[in-house]
Amino acid sequence: MNKNRPLLIFLVDDDALFLKGLEIEFQQNSNFTIATFRSGEDCLKELHQEPDLIILDFYLDTIKENNCNGLEILDQIKAFNPALEVIMLSGQDKIDIAIECMHHKALDYVVKSETAFHRLQKIISSLFEYKKMEKKLNWFISKM
Repeated sequence: MNKNRPLLIFLVDDDALFLKGLEIEFQQNSNFTIATFRSGEDCLKELHQEPDLIILDFYLDTIKENNCNGLEILDQIKAFNPALEVIMLSGQDKIDIAIECMHHKALDYVVKSETAFHRLQKIISSLFEYKKMEKKLNWFISKM
């Protein structure tokens, strides 16, 4: 996390309507800087911006047939920066998909629904609170 700028969240989804709705929710209800991408490949090109978190759709290959799916993009994000947290989104309410995402080092898995934004807010809030506590603890340990 870069202290000199607001938290940067990447939203990645090929469903333009869902993506825009999520972007609007974040803009109206949070203090984050939001960048949106319609493909995983576009997101990967911008990782140099050092996002604090990525919210990534599980299925991303509907715009172009040869686009990578969410798990392939997740693996590439983790190869670029293993510490970068990624929350997976999907319209699929299947436990095996959620487990597969966790095996690929996703932070969490959220089903697309009317409550998805609120669930994302809770996950993000917990994540950044944990990171603050971790930073304080590391500072305290370094002073011992």
